[in-house]
Amino acid sequence: MTGNYPELRGRTVVVTGGSRGIGAETARAFAAQGAAVCVVGRDEAALAAVVAGIEEAGGAALAAVADVTDPAALDGVRQSVEGWFGPVDVLAAFAGGQGFPVPTADLTAQRWREVLESDLTSAFLTVQAFLPGMLERGSGNVLTMSSAAGRQPSGANLAYGVANAGVVMLTRHLATELGPHGIRVNCLAPSAILTERVRERMPAEVQRRVAGTHPLARLGTPRDVASAALFLASDAAGWLTGLTVDVAGGRITN
Repeated sequence: MTGNYPELRGRTVVVTGGSRGIGAETARAFAAQGAAVCVVGRDEAALAAVVAGIEEAGGAALAAVADVTDPAALDGVRQSVEGWFGPVDVLAAFAGGQGFPVPTADLTAQRWREVLESDLTSAFLTVQAFLPGMLERGSGNVLTMSSAAGRQPSGANLAYGVANAGVVMLTRHLATELGPHGIRVNCLAPSAILTERVRERMPAEVQRRVAGTHPLARLGTPRDVASAALFLASDAAGWLTGLTVDVAGGRITN
């Protein structure tokens, strides 16, 4: 993993959406720095595999099966992780990813609500669950997950774009509100990332074509995003808050 941040050793980190893809790689990256990591998701077997890999590498990890749109479930996660590892220092609210293309004329009201719940409301509820402890201690680091689709119109469905744009404003608002309390809040907005799901669903020729639309001429990887997350959570980024970092291979988004 790129980067070495010794100050992350011993810190407690929670990563939602941690069962695979960017979330799983981020959990592994923090664990490799010596942090104790709780990975949160709905796929128990996938979470167990992530935790097993971290432990085999000598790290400390805990799996928490939870629906991040359920406040009671999130409170249960908080209680569990605090019982195992102590107060949460870094919260990576990375759950989401409902960008499958749907023409707006075919986007049902139910689907609209589902996407906003998954990609925007979940971020709010996750932060809300862990915020009281951070406020009490006067310190904390929150990372949110948006998307290039939240930065400019894209081929993703409208609800996904709107939800991820909302995550950007959620980040900026929280950063302004919580900065005086010693809490930093920053956002990551990846472009085309070659996760397991993308690898399965996107033919190789399409991968090459999409890669060619980025100045760095390749698709991103979960490690690219995880490396940015480590930096933003580190003391090296101690004067940074309210940012949205476009992990996008050089594509200009604003």
